[in-house]
Amino acid sequence: MRTLISTAFVSLDGVMEAPGGEPGYRNTGWTFKDVEFLPEAYEIKGREQEEATALLLGRASYEAFSPVWPGMEEFTGYKAMPKYVVSTKLAEGDLVSDWGETTILRSLDEVAALKETEGGPIIVHGSTELNRNLADAGLIDRYHLLVFPLLLGAGKRLFSTTDKDTQKLKLVEYEAYANGIQKNVFDVVR
Repeated sequence: MRTLISTAFVSLDGVMEAPGGEPGYRNTGWTFKDVEFLPEAYEIKGREQEEATALLLGRASYEAFSPVWPGMEEFTGYKAMPKYVVSTKLAEGDLVSDWGETTILRSLDEVAALKETEGGPIIVHGSTELNRNLADAGLIDRYHLLVFPLLLGAGKRLFSTTDKDTQKLKLVEYEAYANGIQKNVFDVVR
């Protein structure tokens, strides 16, 4: 079974909306305008591209990333790997042609089937709604979180507010950086 990893920039109060400057959010760009940049805090991002064998996105994140990421040097690792987009609305004609193999999945059942295939880790970037749905369905195996020393208040959150049983996590890697960012890697305990 393949490992499904959720990776996110998240504020201390759980917000993950618009960390890189995406339009429409009051505090957009909070990862670079409100916290000093320290390259060592982002080491895990390069490692993710080396270790992942597929990229999974929700529709909105695909529509935000696909026009930009294919041409960015820092994301070349993702260009070559297969990409999967979970969407009931996206059509084949909506996929970009310069980002490699991309498959549309129509349900969480199809994500569960993908996890059953041969291969290495699948990584989920952005995709707030998809992350919450995957967690509620018990499909996420690991979290890679860069927690920023900010309280953003309103905004889309990584974690679901669904009333459910406690989900235990095991901290397997952590580090704190001089700019206040904390790296927390958790395995989901089953």
